[in-house]
Amino acid sequence: MSADKKPEIIRSWMFVPGDSERKQVKGPQNPADALILDLEDSVSDDRQDIAREMTQEFLKSHTDRERQRLYVRINPLDTPLSLPDLAAVMPGAPDGIVLPKVYSAVDVNTLSTMLDILEVREGIEAGSTRICCVATETAASLTTFHTYLDNVSPRLSALTWGGEDLSAALGASTNRHPKTGEYDAPFQLARTLCLSTARAIGAQPVGVVYPDFRDLDGLRDECLYDLRSGFIGKIAIHPAQSEVINDAFTPTAEDIAHAQRVVDVFEQNPGLGTVGMDGMMLDMPHLKQARNVLAMAELAAQK
Repeated sequence: MSADKKPEIIRSWMFVPGDSERKQVKGPQNPADALILDLEDSVSDDRQDIAREMTQEFLKSHTDRERQRLYVRINPLDTPLSLPDLAAVMPGAPDGIVLPKVYSAVDVNTLSTMLDILEVREGIEAGSTRICCVATETAASLTTFHTYLDNVSPRLSALTWGGEDLSAALGASTNRHPKTGEYDAPFQLARTLCLSTARAIGAQPVGVVYPDFRDLDGLRDECLYDLRSGFIGKIAIHPAQSEVINDAFTPTAEDIAHAQRVVDVFEQNPGLGTVGMDGMMLDMPHLKQARNVLAMAELAAQK
């Protein structure tokens, strides 16, 4: 991304089929921080051209993106559909592209090069189109996370992982443990690698979709689990999920007050790497986490 464009935090990302006028009309009314206009899984092969045209029109008619960002999920780069997807939607200047079925950071950099060219063609600010990478939908992806640690495109602003497509890629009949209901070992690995890699490169780690859209209590529990682990935000597959996700990733008044006290005590003791507060010793990780909480609170206030 451009040097003066600050990283941003998105709590809820909601999928909207690229060929559904009804769902596109309802999208801006949803509290999701970002819509993902989908040209991949939710669009059949015989409606690709229709979906591209509708998505471009939607982008062009929704230029005010302050409350809600607009991303587009294109088809995988190893298909002949991805370049036509990009050529069709870039005239609408999406805020970002969601890249599925990634094998390694090479795919991210390839997409970045394509965006370099298309931004010039459309007169869009160079480097301003972000990339959100769905980093674990192929078997090979679990062995290539190290490639993100060196010279990955600065457009890469978010990483999420894919439990459902990874199941198919691994030949698994389920991604959950039959007794505990927790993600099985390969999927816990994918989750951990996504989180650690995102944090290592300064990108936002985004929680995976929660498929049971009727179970809002289960969704909230998983959001809080993601939050405790270090993820920020989650992808929604149903309009009702966005509000639950936003609420889970919005700090409470108590959280904000504590975080502000932590920041204040460090500012009152400049030059110290460790300070005491309420009988506890705090160091730089505590300060960093406190600033993260305040940043999330600021985002919620803006929305």
